[in-house]
Amino acid sequence: MKIAILSDTHNYLSGIQTALNQLQQEKIDTIIHCGDMTLAETVDAFRDYTIHHVWGNGDLDTIAIRFAIQECQAGSSTSEIYTDVLGGKRIAAIHGHNTRLLQAMIENGHFDYVFHGHTHRRRDEEIGGTRVINPGAIGGAFRSNRSFCILNLETNDLDYYPVG
Repeated sequence: MKIAILSDTHNYLSGIQTALNQLQQEKIDTIIHCGDMTLAETVDAFRDYTIHHVWGNGDLDTIAIRFAIQECQAGSSTSEIYTDVLGGKRIAAIHGHNTRLLQAMIENGHFDYVFHGHTHRRRDEEIGGTRVINPGAIGGAFRSNRSFCILNLETNDLDYYPVG
């Protein structure tokens, strides 16, 4: 099973479309969004996907985002923290602006993977048996290399993709 990990899209629809084009090529239908979608209008781009979104500090219109995500594919969700078992792997996602909670999720040993955003910087490291992944940012004011990633839960392969 392959999943997409996105974060910090900040309403950058052109970058989101670049990511979605890649997901269509890879036949991926599940997205973990690590927060800072920002506005409900951005959710429309994800309607044809099962999306699990966590609240970021830039998600301003929380009520509208919640209603918009209900219009996405069955099983989609939005919450402060996402946890589930996908492809036999224990997964957690959080935005990351609460660094204490992020660190606790990484160190508690309950998860195979912890995904987060917020910093706009890619991260892929193993900490005590937990793989910590930040896909980078698709949008936002930071001028770092914009990216998202795709994780194959069966092979543990992680690929980053640039977003122009």
